[in-house]
Order: sequence, then C-alpha cells, then structure tokens
Amino acid sequence: MCLWSLWLQHHKGRNSFFLSFFPVLVGFVGLGFSPLVTSGSALNCQHVLVSNTVLLEYIIFSMAYILKTLNSWFWWENIWMPINCTWADFVDRDGLVFPKPHQLYATIPYAFVLLIIRFFCERYVAIPLAKALGIKNVRRVKPQPNPVLESYFRECSRHPSQSEIQGLAKKCNCTVHLVEKWFRRRRNLEIPTVLRKFREAFWRFSFYLTSSIVGFIFLYDKPWFYDIWQTWVGYPFQTLLPSQYWYYMAEIGFYWSLLFTLGIDIKRKDFMAHVVHHLAAIGLMSGSWCGNYVRLGTLVIFVHDTADFWLEAAKMFNYAHWEKTCNILFIIFSIAFFITRIILFPFWILRATLYLPTYYSTTPVIAYFLFNGMLLTLQGLHLYWGYLIYKILKRT
Repeated sequence: MCLWSLWLQHHKGRNSFFLSFFPVLVGFVGLGFSPLVTSGSALNCQHVLVSNTVLLEYIIFSMAYILKTLNSWFWWENIWMPINCTWADFVDRDGLVFPKPHQLYATIPYAFVLLIIRFFCERYVAIPLAKALGIKNVRRVKPQPNPVLESYFRECSRHPSQSEIQGLAKKCNCTVHLVEKWFRRRRNLEIPTVLRKFREAFWRFSFYLTSSIVGFIFLYDKPWFYDIWQTWVGYPFQTLLPSQYWYYMAEIGFYWSLLFTLGIDIKRKDFMAHVVHHLAAIGLMSGSWCGNYVRLGTLVIFVHDTADFWLEAAKMFNYAHWEKTCNILFIIFSIAFFITRIILFPFWILRATLYLPTYYSTTPVIAYFLFNGMLLTLQGLHLYWGYLIYKILKRT
C-alpha cells in the first residue's frame, strides 16, 4: 500500500489516473481466484484473508484516487471561468458576494419543501376551485384483486383478445364476462381523472405566475433588464444579490420536484421532451450558478416563465369546459410564447451568450460551449413546441 502510494505521488498527472486502475484489476483478479487458494490449510486461509484485505485496500484507495482526479478535472478553472482566474478569486471580500457551488445542495431540500407546498395547495385550493368551476370528483370502481389478471395486465396486454380472455377465464375459474369487466375497470383506473389533471395544472400555474411576478419585481430596476450588455459588465466579479439567490434556489428546486414526481404525475404525449427540458434547465441553471453567469441566468428564467402560466390557465378552463375562456387564454399564451421563445430568446438571450462574450474574452472557455449547447437544445425544444402550437391554432 505504501509503495503504491509513493509510486502515484511520483507519477502525478493524467498518467497516474490510468495507473490507478491497475490495483483495481489486480484486486478483482486476486479476489476472484482466492477460492482456489483457500482449499489448503488453515494457514493458507489466514494468508489469503490478509492478502484479500490488502487487495481491498488497493481497490478502495484507487477508487478514491479516481474520484479525486475526476473531481479535480471537473472543477478545472479553464472550464468555468476566464483565463487567469482561479477559484480563490471567488472568495467573498470587500462587500462582494459570489455564488458557491456547494449552495446547490440546498435545492434538493427546497424541492421537498415545494412538494409539501404543492400537496396543501392542491388539496385546499385546487380542489375547492375545481368544484366551484363545475368539475366533479368522479370515483372509479376498483376491480376485485386478482393476481393472475393483474400480472397479465402489467406484463402482457391491457387489451387482451377474445381467445386470451377465454383462456384467462379458465385459468381464474370465472366467466368471460367477469374477466372483461375486470379489464375494463382496471383500464379506467389508468386514465387520470379530470380533477387530477386540474390539480396538476393549477400547481404549475401557481408557481409560474408567482415566479413571473417575483422575477419582474427582482429585475425591473436592474440595468441588465433593459441593456443586455450590462450582463457582462464587471464579469466575472459580479456580486450575488439576495434576490438572485432565492430566484435560483426556487427555480432549480421546482424543476427537481418535477423530476421527482415524473413517475406519479400524468404522463404527457411529449414526455421525453419534458424530461430533456427539465434536465437541461437544471444543468443550465446549476452551471451558470457555478460560473457566476447569474445575470444572464435570471433573464433566461424570466423569459421562460412568463408564457407558461397562460398555458396552465388555459388547461384549467379547458377541464372545466369553459371553451371561450380557454380559447382566449390559449391565444394569449401563443402570442406570449412566440414573443418570448421564438423572438426574445434567440435574438436577445442567445445573442448575449454567443456574440457578446467575444468582446470580453478572445479565448472562449469550455463553459461557453457547454452553456450555449444547452441553450441551443432549449431553443430546439421551443421550435418543436412552437410547431405543435401552430398546428393547434391551425385546427381552431
């Protein structure tokens, strides 16, 4: 162990990263052949146990070294910040406060806080509002517990053929009519109720509306809200404002909460597009936090949220069968979407991230390509959703 540590210390650098795999291989090979050796005396068994302990130490040490190397590569200054800047430059001083990467851990507890708020919001606000709008809570009749039919429903088919129904009826020792009735009720359980759809739309509407109002309050008196050049003035030594901290924490926590509930929320037709969107949003906001691109980040958040609450409001009135109100809200959403996502985002935000940095640095850092790659991914999703919105408007 000591010899291997000395060897790695004398061979620091990228080569040592690959050398650290060597004891891992030796360890697994040694542990794999140890049963062949242990067939001897008790002394041999004791010797093998000692050898295995040493090999395990090699493995643990090597894996720790690999993780440490990956960590040092991930936080390499040239990835996140301009040349001649180090992490030591981002220590709070002289009234300047900078974002800390470890602060992002707090977004996970904030996500669970938002889930608790969502529970009470849906239960005590959304449900009474839905009843006031005329949405009834339809209770579905559950089928009788039947392990055979349940297993077939989950693993084989939700719509069995007539011959399959007859076979299941014989297997369960019941009539064909009872099997058909069981599958019909079981399928109905998978269909989300209108009230459930309304509750989810109300929660998203509440968050996006609150975020838009709060975001405007935070941004309306900031110079970079009106002059996009101001997002780069003084970079990277731009102080972090308390409003920016809470704006980021709430937004990242919200998207974490959406990812946590993907398995229980209603599955949409564009499910994978939403998964990509949520992951890109979390990655983009987290990366911009670490690189202190917070001014631009707040503008990206604000541009995205200002259109979404109109869509959720249109959904709620659609579930209540208020068609005229729903159509008006959807038209407002479409206008807001095309202004913010198809015009402002590419010609205002992307211009500030792709073009303006060249005036402040002649050598783009790796983060420049990473962040712009994620922003372009979001813009691709915007174009996809814009096409879907256009098709809906064309039908109506």
